[in-house]
Amino acid sequence: MSIIVDKELKKEAFNGSLETGRMSGEARRQQLIEVAIKLFSQKGFSGTTTKEIACAARVNEATIFRHFATKEDLYAAILDHKASEIRVDEWLKELNEYALRGDDEGLFGSLALRIIDHHRRDVHFLRLMFYSGLEGHKLSHNFIERHVKPINEFLYDYIAERQQAGAFRAGNPKAIVRAFIGMVIHHVLATRLFDFDSTRVSDEEALETFPRIFLDGLRAAPASESGL
Repeated sequence: MSIIVDKELKKEAFNGSLETGRMSGEARRQQLIEVAIKLFSQKGFSGTTTKEIACAARVNEATIFRHFATKEDLYAAILDHKASEIRVDEWLKELNEYALRGDDEGLFGSLALRIIDHHRRDVHFLRLMFYSGLEGHKLSHNFIERHVKPINEFLYDYIAERQQAGAFRAGNPKAIVRAFIGMVIHHVLATRLFDFDSTRVSDEEALETFPRIFLDGLRAAPASESGL
């Protein structure tokens, strides 16, 4: 098992190979955020200096501080940037449509797909969240509070409603949600962050298997079977 290191990113960042040219204020701000995400994901918040970010962006440090008063402000801007990409409101709307139809397979399949697809497109943010947690930085906590917690609370309520309807077995909805998301996140870590040679499972296999085996275990036994 080995951590996958983005060698091309590191080479690009520190050799100053990013092309910038003249940019509008908003474009420059966006560029600085994207460069910072890559460097923070390689070295963490504490291990990355504004000088390194400026070098990778091919600007001077003063340019960074014109857009962000402190490195903390830059870190906070990353959270807002990611919020615009994840679109939690759209995700909740999609999950609610499945919930209204009582479509368990659709709901949990959509949940797994969204998680896997997000990290497939953005492994840098996955690394950044790990660094944030290890360093005790508030970014990971704030991200979870603002973007993960609403999804979790929706799922808790959905599972509780299905339990009351007799469709799901009894159990703590929070533990049940953690069990499903835990499967998906483990797959993400195995395929995006670590190299688990002995557990080659494709995204397609995970998306087909995880919701099915999860729901097979969660669904209440038919009345004819429960009386045996």
